[in-house]
Amino acid sequence: MELRLLLAFLFLFAFKVNAQEDLFGKQEKVEAKKGWLITFNANLDFPAADMAKRFGISNRFGPSVYYKTQSNWIFGAKCDFIFGGQIRDDSLMVNIKDKYGSFLTSDGKRIGVPTFERGYMIGLEAGKIITLSDKRPDNGILFLTSGGFIQHKINIYDADQSVAQLRGDYLKGYDRLTNGLFLEEYVGYVYFARNKLINFHIGIDGMFGFTQGRRDYLFDVMRPDNKQRLDILFGLRGGFYIPIFKRKTEEIFY
Repeated sequence: MELRLLLAFLFLFAFKVNAQEDLFGKQEKVEAKKGWLITFNANLDFPAADMAKRFGISNRFGPSVYYKTQSNWIFGAKCDFIFGGQIRDDSLMVNIKDKYGSFLTSDGKRIGVPTFERGYMIGLEAGKIITLSDKRPDNGILFLTSGGFIQHKINIYDADQSVAQLRGDYLKGYDRLTNGLFLEEYVGYVYFARNKLINFHIGIDGMFGFTQGRRDYLFDVMRPDNKQRLDILFGLRGGFYIPIFKRKTEEIFY
């Protein structure tokens, strides 16, 4: 909820500032800047296809590094870490749970073992900012395409390793490790403040993962896990930029 409120605030702020600037008369026409952008991103993702059969709503956080040309082309690399707490796989560890859905430790105690969604994405990105105003050539609509490698699994958190069936390599028979290639499309609004203190983007994106299960055998369902998958995430994405641009004199400023 907090992430959605933040993204909505940033979106409204961008259009409010642009509207206020137009009230103060015409501004001197300026050229778009070029230089490096260090970005910190956050996503609220909704799963679809095979991803929705295993996980619920999740979040992504991670940095990106771009180079922006004076013609507003952007090239760079990204790394996202995936976090989620909704597991929808009803068969998970069913063979080692008791009738109450609990686990028995080596000394006969009944405990719960929490599970989480964990993963990451690394890839390259390229896109372009479509300028909406000659007075603000760095601001506009960003179209961004990403491609790379994605991996996710179910993190089974037996902190004390008190369940014998979840120790060592046995854990691999339950964690549903999956990886493969992904393609991601993003459309959003990019804003760079004149005072260079508030710089952000906000928009929507879709990630399509062409993945495969990577475990030789799953103990709970008694079969290999090598099925081809289509993992889809749709969601809201926002982030803050730290720009390192250059003036015409090649003087670097932030």
